[in-house]
Formats: sequence, structure tokens, C-alpha cells
Amino acid sequence: MMHRKVVLRVVSKFLIPPILLFALYVQFHGDFGPGGGFQAGVIFGSGFILYAILFGVETVKRVLPPWSTRLLLVVGVLTYGLTGVAGLILGGNYLDYNVLAHDPLHGQHYGILIVELGVGITVAAAMITIFNVFAAQSGGD
Repeated sequence: MMHRKVVLRVVSKFLIPPILLFALYVQFHGDFGPGGGFQAGVIFGSGFILYAILFGVETVKRVLPPWSTRLLLVVGVLTYGLTGVAGLILGGNYLDYNVLAHDPLHGQHYGILIVELGVGITVAAAMITIFNVFAAQSGGD
């Protein structure tokens, strides 16, 4: 059905790379302005879902197999959790970023950046996994 939509397919090939690039901008600019891990994860996941809608779920599964999205879910949650544990190990409280660097200001910056990265990875992987599960129930493409 979407194989006949040539204009949509061509336009999406031009738009998906900037969408993914914008997601990275939102991810790493989140501690200085609007944005952050959740928003970046949603944008990043949406890029893959748009590609799956236009080119087929199986095409996306070849690029990003289901085991890899589940692995990314684990990596994202562990990144978040281990950042909190690092605060405990270094003498602070759970998710106390001040102890992550020699200067509390740098520690705050590193901590927020790492935690937001974990959130972004988890949200993007969750969106892609949920979409793939629902698409598989509806008969695929």
C-alpha cells in the first residue's frame, strides 16, 4: 500500500536524517534550553516509526532488530540507575551529581547529561519496541 506512495517515500528519505539529527540536538541541548532525554527519545523513535510506516516494519527490523531495541532499553535504564549508584559510591546521595566531578558545577553538568542520555535511549527504544509489537499483531506492514 505505501509502496505506491513515491512522493512520501522520497520526501521521507530527505526528512528522516534531519529528524534524527534534531533529536540529537534536543538530547544534548536539553540542559541549556527546552528539550532533554524524553523529548529527544520521542523524536528519535518517531523517525524510525515514520520509516517503518513508509518502507515496512521488516525493513526497520533488519536495521534495528528486536533484540537490539530490548538491549537499548536495558542500557538506558542501567545508565540512569548506575549514575545514581555512582553518587552513592562517591559519598553523596542517590542521583547526587555534585560528587561526580572535582567541581560540583561540573558534576551537575555531567550527571544531568548522563541521566538524560539514559532517558533518551530508553524512550526511543520503548517507542520502537511498542510500535513493532503492535505492527506485528496487525499483520506486519
